[in-house]
Amino acid sequence: MKLIVGLGNPGREYRETRHNVGFMVVDEIAKRHGLTLAMAPSQVPDAFIAKRFGADPLLVAKPLTFMNRSGDAVAALTRYYGIEAGDLLVVVDEVALPFGRLRARARGSAGGHNGLKSCIERLGTMEFPRLRLGVGRGDARRDLADHVLSKFEADEQPALGEFIARAADAAEMFAAEGIAKVMNTYNPGATDPD
Repeated sequence: MKLIVGLGNPGREYRETRHNVGFMVVDEIAKRHGLTLAMAPSQVPDAFIAKRFGADPLLVAKPLTFMNRSGDAVAALTRYYGIEAGDLLVVVDEVALPFGRLRARARGSAGGHNGLKSCIERLGTMEFPRLRLGVGRGDARRDLADHVLSKFEADEQPALGEFIARAADAAEMFAAEGIAKVMNTYNPGATDPD
């Protein structure tokens, strides 16, 4: 079974912010497969999950622990469902990438992302795939926390749906064909039009 976890912050005030693109991707995957997100079993506190059964079972999840403690829920999910690190894909926002760009990696450091840092700490490894979604840096004079907790600009809104759909395509490709295929298809310099 593959596990796709989109990181974000719960609550209406965060719903459409840059920090929540991971949640948006999970919502898109759930919608495509007719899945309903519901509370995880009691052994996995603080997460919404949905599971697709069949020949290629898939689990999608949204931790409700807030970004900086995402690893609590991610580690609990991997333990409860017996998910190996290589079968986990963590989807996060990335300010170092321009809006709309995707970058997949099979492993790596947190790169300054507190959600990934929490996952690495709680999982005890950096050896898990991640998909970074470019949300841009915006005005360098603006506080970074304010930027990621802000909504997308008016000129970004028209492309947001296509961006999330493309990220969901990449996450589904991971589930079906693995992270190497995603990197070869979506990373800059591959077939990514950006």
